[in-house]
Formats: sequence, C-alpha cells, structure tokens
Amino acid sequence: MSTLKSGKFLLLGIAVASLSAGCGAPDRLSQVGQQPALNAIQDPTTTAGYRPVQMPMPEPQKAHYNANSLWRSGNRAFFEDQRAKQIGDILTVVVTISDKAEFDNTTERSRSDSSSNGVGGALGTAIDTIFMPAGVAASDIASVDSSSNFSGEGSVDREETLETSVAAVVLQVLPNGNLVIEGRQEVRVNFEVRELVVAGIVRPEDISSDNTIASEKIAEARIGYGGRGQITDVQQPRYGSQVLDIMLPF
Repeated sequence: MSTLKSGKFLLLGIAVASLSAGCGAPDRLSQVGQQPALNAIQDPTTTAGYRPVQMPMPEPQKAHYNANSLWRSGNRAFFEDQRAKQIGDILTVVVTISDKAEFDNTTERSRSDSSSNGVGGALGTAIDTIFMPAGVAASDIASVDSSSNFSGEGSVDREETLETSVAAVVLQVLPNGNLVIEGRQEVRVNFEVRELVVAGIVRPEDISSDNTIASEKIAEARIGYGGRGQITDVQQPRYGSQVLDIMLPF
C-alpha cells in the first residue's frame, strides 16, 4: 500500500509540475486546428520588460555657426540625405551570420587509496588474548581501501548560416549620435510562424547610402531567429519529459 501511495504522490507531483511548466496549455488547446495568430503591431517601448539603453556618453557639444559660413559645427555631411537619423526612422538590417565551431574534449581521472591500522608487541598480544575474538589479530584492527575512476568525453560540431534582411525602427538617439534600433518580423507559412528579432546600437556613419547596415556593424547586437507552431511543438520534448530532466538527479 505504501508503494502505491508513493506512486500516486509521484504522479501528482509530476502533473502539478507539468501544469505549472505549461501554464499556456489551455490557450493552446483552444487553438487546435487553427493557424498561429500574428502579434499586433505595437510600440516596442510600451512592451513589458523594455528598458531605455544607457551607455557611457561624452560631454554634449553645443552647435554653433561660424561667421559667413553655411556649415554648422557637429554636422557629419554637407548635403542632407535620407538615411535614418532620428526616432521613428526606418533602416534595413542585412543579417549575415556564418558560425562554425568544432570541439573535442576527453577527460580521465583515477585514484586509489589503501590504509591499515593495528597494534603490535606486548600490547597487541594482550589485546589478542583479552579482547579480540578467535582468528582476529590486533595487528590488523582496521583496513580501508578505496578507488575512484572517472572518464568523460564530449564533442561539439556546430555549423549555422543565416542570411536575411529585416527593417528596423530607430527607438533612441543617444547623446553622441548613435542610434538604438530594433526590428521584428513574423512570417506565417501554413501552421508555422517564423520570427526574426534584431536589436542593437549603430553608428550613423555605418549606414550605407541605400539606408542599409550590415549586422556585424551593430554593437550590443541581439539577433533571434526561431518559430512557433506545430513543427516547433513536435521538435520539443513534452512538458513531462522536461520536468523529469530537471528534477531527476541521475
């Protein structure tokens, strides 16, 4: 009976943990047979968790015009162009990521220890006669042997390539003129939504004349590419498996 109760408690714990891990399950059940909904267009600065970027800035310089000159101090170009330069402007980010990593590690560890303790001489003979049972000598009272062996091997062979473009919006203009940008793109194909997120800080000088900028020129770049839908669900372990992977010590 105790084993049955323990099994019930284990199943109950797994069920509670699964429900807590998949708190969005009711919403997903209500969308069975329907296409994943696209998120509404919204101001990124109003989303939960948004924080304005704070970076070390140089002292601001006041702009002034020189006598008999059309040039204003602080200008980076004489003629005006249409490249993004203020909040709300749009520029195109050309995302090019080619990542390849290969590692192979092997670790082996071995240790053995042996020790023995006993009493000899007249004291040992007295202990043998008075205290020790037959067949046991005081010269070998305690003996300890231990050994430990460990062998580990791991390897990583990863190759990723991503080439795409996404339009981003200027969210902030920092005091030194650098631009904080963020762009989001959602594409739905059948029952799968692919999401692309690009954010970071760019220099106006790095923006090309066609109002594009390469992803490798974005400082503090945050680039995310993934998806949600039926294919993504099949590729992920179920909630119960994920909970057991976290809870089980072995």
